[in-house]
Amino acid sequence: MSPIRILLVDDQALLRAGFRIILGTQPDMEVVGEAANGLEAIAAAAELKPDVICMDIQMPGMDGLAATEKLRETSAAILVLTTFNEDAYLFAALEAGAAGFLLKNSSPEELIDAVRVVHGGDALLSPALTRRVIERFAPALARPETPVAPAPAPPITELTEREREVLELLARGLSNQEIAGTLYVGEATVKTHVSRVLQKLGVRDRIQAVVFAYEHGLVIPGSSRQDPSSDAS
Repeated sequence: MSPIRILLVDDQALLRAGFRIILGTQPDMEVVGEAANGLEAIAAAAELKPDVICMDIQMPGMDGLAATEKLRETSAAILVLTTFNEDAYLFAALEAGAAGFLLKNSSPEELIDAVRVVHGGDALLSPALTRRVIERFAPALARPETPVAPAPAPPITELTEREREVLELLARGLSNQEIAGTLYVGEATVKTHVSRVLQKLGVRDRIQAVVFAYEHGLVIPGSSRQDPSSDAS
């Protein structure tokens, strides 16, 4: 199989060099180009046709959020690499079409795995990171200084009770395995429920489902949830 073609986008050359070294050690990966801002990323993506774009958010000129919006129609999967304590645009980046996000202080193994995950067509949303991000950013999901349009009537009523439970647990950052343990069902059953939730809500992936749940008030940041008493599947 052809190696995964990767484009690195970050305004810090040292970070790009580090990512290139890490990813270059993998036989199934090839870093085909680099860019220092969003405009360069768009031009490089058009020329190089990467499979995965590792995208920084805060960059001079065109930032990563604007670039992600421009690149969402391409075939490349966009993996946002962010510094949690500084990045106020995280959810907006996911809504713009990013396939996942990863902290810049993650381990090399986590970066490698993240590239493979988004290239495989799956969304990357670390359960632990989800909990931290949601608590901080869920009250203001829209991009700063951007008016929030009224949300359309959510199709939540189309969900079964079990599908609502799965969505709530998903929105709280639980993995499929953790959801299965909470609901006393198998992981295969959880995957089926997740697929049905995505289809009924009309969202692309589990990341979008998390954003949907918080935007429409299905889950409130900081609230607790008791384990479901029913084990029906």
